[in-house]
Amino acid sequence: MAMDVGSSSKLGIFFFPFLAPGHMIPVADIAKLFAARGAKSTLLTTTYYEQMFHRSIQRAQKLGSDLRILTMELPLQEVGLPEHCQNLDSISSIEMRMKYLMAVRKLEEQFERLVEEHRPDCVVSDMFLPWTVDVLAKFGIPRIVFHGTSHFAMGASECVRLYEPHTKVSADSEPFLIPNFPGEISMTGAKLPEYIREVTHMTEFNRQMMESETRSYGVIMNSFYELEPAYADYYGDALGRRLWSVGPVFLCTKDFEEKLQRWGKSASAGTSDGDDDGDGCLKWLDSKKPNSVVYICFGSMTKFTPLQLREIALGLEASGQQFVWVVKEATIVEGGKEDWLPQG
Repeated sequence: MAMDVGSSSKLGIFFFPFLAPGHMIPVADIAKLFAARGAKSTLLTTTYYEQMFHRSIQRAQKLGSDLRILTMELPLQEVGLPEHCQNLDSISSIEMRMKYLMAVRKLEEQFERLVEEHRPDCVVSDMFLPWTVDVLAKFGIPRIVFHGTSHFAMGASECVRLYEPHTKVSADSEPFLIPNFPGEISMTGAKLPEYIREVTHMTEFNRQMMESETRSYGVIMNSFYELEPAYADYYGDALGRRLWSVGPVFLCTKDFEEKLQRWGKSASAGTSDGDDDGDGCLKWLDSKKPNSVVYICFGSMTKFTPLQLREIALGLEASGQQFVWVVKEATIVEGGKEDWLPQG
């Protein structure tokens, strides 16, 4: 697939993230990066999430980028969910989350219509949308998989899936080395996700994701080669993936208000002492010795009760380890303070 965006005919690319902020935001940034370099970039999302990127799209267009949004309607009623469940973050039960995933799966028909109408040159679609490779095959359009994590994490996960080292030990507490993987990484079965240790609804879905990746044109990773060269080489060479490491893509967005809008009106950012732009956290980090601070984040979809949050917080405090903990809605707390502990 030729990537000559400097020719008179623009390269047209669809960018289709999974419908969760932790996926949509980096994919939108990648769309901006491609558009800034001359491609015709189109972000696919639902009408509910369109406003999240309104400011970002307008700003890019004013700078001359060919960037736009096409929307689809999430068929919530078809899977038994009320209309207010447009946002995955608002859904707490596993049963409702599975219905939400079913609704996303039912976007296939709308996605196919958009592809047929606009005929992009290629599509960058999320790892959680493996079915897109079959839709695109009908039109002879290549799919590039988006991964928001690291080469290390994806490579280790794939090795465990392929070689099943956890099945060759006698107990979940017995350590094993991840086979054919750089660095002699030791794990135990107890540290593996449930869908690897047992057959769950996610086991087959994970297999579909990785199988669809082998049928895709390549992979875009929100990481960079210098951060983990051995694992980038492994993912590309040993696992046979055509790989582009383009991260960290959040650096393309400088406007703070734009960042807030993309997390929604309820989003807030700063440190626990009220610093509005995060500079306080950076100054605090600059005052620490190299390799002395642990970064902790459970992602935008993980939900804890107040009691669980307090237990985690007390454990971090008791460890004596300096840390930065990013919790839901982009609040930043710095290790070593006592007044930020969650109540409950």
